[in-house]
Amino acid sequence: MSTTSTTPRALTKGRTRRADANDMAVASFVLGLVGLLVFNIVLGPCALVLGGLALARGTTRPRRALLGLALGAADLIVLATVVTAGGTVSWNFAG
Repeated sequence: MSTTSTTPRALTKGRTRRADANDMAVASFVLGLVGLLVFNIVLGPCALVLGGLALARGTTRPRRALLGLALGAADLIVLATVVTAGGTVSWNFAG
């Protein structure tokens, strides 16, 4: 009778920490890019966190993670500008 191990390595089914970091870098970039248009209050911080985690885990795509960090920060800057100019968190395109 053989016993199988249920260690975390066995449960990952071939996924490596570096592959997860690469996915985080791409997700950070995409969330930061989308966050410039919609939901920047949520997507900006998510892009910052995922970009930082990707860099900390040693991604092979550090430029994409850095772009995600920059876009996440830009999301928050856009949010601060909109709130300051309009006095509300909502977008207003009419005069």
